[in-house]
Amino acid sequence: MKGKRISTPLSYAINLVLIILALIVGNLIISSGITSRAQNSLFLQVGIYVILAVSLNVVTGYLGQLPLGHAGFMAVGAYTGALVWKATTYMPTAISIILGLLIAGIVAAIFGIIIGIPALRLKGDYLSIVTLGFGEIIRVCIINLPNITGGTPGLLNIPKHSTFTVVYICVVISCAVIHLIMKSRHGRAILAIRDNEIAAESCGISTTYYKVMAFAVSAFFAGIAGALFAGNQGSLFPKAFDFMASINILVMVVLGGMGSMIGSVIAATVLTSLPLVLQVFSKYRMIIYSLLLILMMIFKPSGLMGTYDFSLRRLLEKLLNKLRKTKEAGSNE
Repeated sequence: MKGKRISTPLSYAINLVLIILALIVGNLIISSGITSRAQNSLFLQVGIYVILAVSLNVVTGYLGQLPLGHAGFMAVGAYTGALVWKATTYMPTAISIILGLLIAGIVAAIFGIIIGIPALRLKGDYLSIVTLGFGEIIRVCIINLPNITGGTPGLLNIPKHSTFTVVYICVVISCAVIHLIMKSRHGRAILAIRDNEIAAESCGISTTYYKVMAFAVSAFFAGIAGALFAGNQGSLFPKAFDFMASINILVMVVLGGMGSMIGSVIAATVLTSLPLVLQVFSKYRMIIYSLLLILMMIFKPSGLMGTYDFSLRRLLEKLLNKLRKTKEAGSNE
């Protein structure tokens, strides 16, 4: 006898209700004053890094490439979004926020296409070196364009548009869009390239097109995360987008499991929260942080979640089928 199945419209409705409930609960917690200002800021940082980790996972986990310039796309989005928001202060806040996020994402995606077309013809270490160089070029350009970016002293007085609601909605949309892309034929083509590029090309899949597409999607959401970062900090400095920023995002993807969206979400949440949790051990914080990463790589090299992707629909179906079997067993007795 087949188990019970939850219809697609019903599963979407359940997901939507849970998403709205989480948003309401989060806003209530923040507005009630239960959490401190530092904790509220941490919630926003977690959301921003979740978007960055999930977006990098498109290229690293799903496409199977190893770029090291994700902070460069973040920087492009951050400064673009900040400049748009500073220039649109006369507009209604909601329109200004949407405009800044969209333009930041589009400009970052354009940079992703520009760097992706030549870079993605390379593989392995060569691709890593090229993308690393791109990230550093962006940072140097920011330093040397003080009239636009503020240079080394920084871009100041950025409108703080990154509220909990804005960041939460962006996280949900980013995860949902990337999930839908990966479940479509385009996503299957990207996964086929990762598994065997030669076989994928022999089947008629345009490997260059899908590589650039994955790079552009990844850069688009990194740009949005960058704009949210600018709206949270209120000021931007070139040092925030150096080589180590790209490494931190890559560590989140590797630690969570390359190819696992839920793994990226969990790893981004843990690694972003860890410095605040370990403040009591401030002298040994970096040692503890490093040891945790080493232990994870020794005992779980595939990452926290491997390639597993969480599905609420599957979980509910399992629970319903277990309840049904328990009920049937009880009635037979």
